[in-house]
Amino acid sequence: MKKLMSLFLATLMMASVLSGCGNNGGTTPPAASGSGAASSGAAAGSTDSLIFSTGGSQGTYYAFGGVLSQYVTSNTGMSVTAIESGGSQNNIENLQDGAAQLAFAQSDVMSYAYAGTNLFAETGAVSDISTVANLYMEQVQIVTTNPDIKTVADLKGKNVSIGAAGSGVFYNAIDLLGAYDLTEQDINPTYQGFGDSADALQDGKLDAAFVVAGAPTTAITSLATAKSVYLVSLDDAHIAKLLETSPYYTEYTIPAGTYEGLDVDTKTVAVGAVVVARDDVSEQAIYEFVSTIFENLDAISAQHAKGTELNVEFAASVTSVPYHPGAAKYFAEKGITVPTK
Repeated sequence: MKKLMSLFLATLMMASVLSGCGNNGGTTPPAASGSGAASSGAAAGSTDSLIFSTGGSQGTYYAFGGVLSQYVTSNTGMSVTAIESGGSQNNIENLQDGAAQLAFAQSDVMSYAYAGTNLFAETGAVSDISTVANLYMEQVQIVTTNPDIKTVADLKGKNVSIGAAGSGVFYNAIDLLGAYDLTEQDINPTYQGFGDSADALQDGKLDAAFVVAGAPTTAITSLATAKSVYLVSLDDAHIAKLLETSPYYTEYTIPAGTYEGLDVDTKTVAVGAVVVARDDVSEQAIYEFVSTIFENLDAISAQHAKGTELNVEFAASVTSVPYHPGAAKYFAEKGITVPTK
């Protein structure tokens, strides 16, 4: 009788152990709701939890970064959470500090960081970052509510926001002013982000503002609903002069209709909006991030207009900073070889 009872208890214990393994034996837990949640649909893939440092709440980085994060989270075993930040330089710093594993950066700022120049001349080169993908072009938008400001030369003596001090936008503004033989001292500079600049333009405290972000940009779209908005065009001669000294820019035309009341095309320049990552993020995690985005372009485009600009060839076009192995693996499957470390 004792032997039978012992056998019975042993059987119950074994069933309990097996039941526990069934709940936790390597499967992905049920997904929570919202953008930081892990999906249960890709148990065989990466289970990394990644923080994606984007930009200010009224910029394209934050809005589009949130869409990408939520889509990847919902369709892989990863958790990707988009966070607000101070923009490109702050994003690189967040990668350095370990506060984020993914980040947006302007292509010029990313190059500065990797080479240890301009914004990063004092702190030194940031060597432990890699390119994930070049996503879209960020236009240098010179926004004004004054129809008499038609060229960069007209900014002389005006109240102009040129981005946060030392930011990527700041250097873009200095570059463009320089192409027209103007300096920071030739304007009355204000150092503000997109949202504050838009508010100041609406209140009449600014004559113009430099905004470097994918158009349409939330801050400008909102401003255009309250006041008439104009974008300042660059002419061919000054664009050519700029490109001679700053070849990381690309000529770009913002089409009429991008903003309410904008009825003419605007010729300007642009830099790339690039996703970068810490080198120590797993190859599988970056591969899943890139492949999930570029294999589902229609779904992403339905959620944000920037999705329509995503292109595999453009994504693989960066040459200044080597690609992460996970990204290189995906592009190799598409027949594209990218530089790696």
